[in-house]
Amino acid sequence: MLPYEDIKEKLRTMLSPHRFAHSLGVEDMAVRLAERYGADVEKVRIAALVHDCAKEIPEEELIDRAHEYGLQLDEISIVEKALIHGPLGAKIAQAYFGIDDEEILHAIALHTTGGKDMNLIDKIIYLSDFIEEGRKYDGVAYLRELAFEDLNTALIKSFDNTIQYVVSLNSLLHPNTIFARNSLLMETRKMGE
Repeated sequence: MLPYEDIKEKLRTMLSPHRFAHSLGVEDMAVRLAERYGADVEKVRIAALVHDCAKEIPEEELIDRAHEYGLQLDEISIVEKALIHGPLGAKIAQAYFGIDDEEILHAIALHTTGGKDMNLIDKIIYLSDFIEEGRKYDGVAYLRELAFEDLNTALIKSFDNTIQYVVSLNSLLHPNTIFARNSLLMETRKMGE
């Protein structure tokens, strides 16, 4: 893996200033959450920084790029192409930055949809992307506070927001989002028993 500063500078050339600033915001939030919940700060830092490395690939190129990396796309992602940038980002992170840590790559791959049985790093990256300081939407301040009190409950609420938003657009919901929400609800209920 390239050194952190090299990854950061290379990423700066790949993203617009707005997207790069967002990535730094996600990194900042993710590091704070990693410190709060005892996750590996360096893995979280790298995953957060590069999570959107495929975000600005033009939509018409996403499927071809995914196939170049051997990604098998599901029918939802083929229709809702914006979902491709997560798994494609994991492949690009590996190829461009030499990242081979499976936890980092997994968190990058899941950051758009979530997934069943997310590990701590997956949860932190997904939520940090949703609540970084640059995000402005109704309820984000509450979610930021909640994230430091109860990670799983904050994640469930973020999935609720995402689901409501996707439904309001009359877009397709990815099953991984449903799996993620249900898995977290099950985990939370087991902990409460």
